[in-house]
Amino acid sequence: MNLPKFLIADSSVLEDEIFVAHTEYPRFFLNVANDEIYWMEDFEKEDRDELESQTAQLIEQALDFYDNEMENLD
Repeated sequence: MNLPKFLIADSSVLEDEIFVAHTEYPRFFLNVANDEIYWMEDFEKEDRDELESQTAQLIEQALDFYDNEMENLD
């Protein structure tokens, strides 16, 4: 079964927070209010350089996904 690349997540515990979950490597949750990333992976030092180069693009894709989903709710 293929999972979507991005999912929207929220929680009643964090009522004012909305997250986009990235389900592929590197897995993370992005807080859409402040762009804070919560990584779901442990990275080796040699992986960090590649990760840093991908992070900006992944954030942009996650926020685009969120914007498109919110537009589709209307």
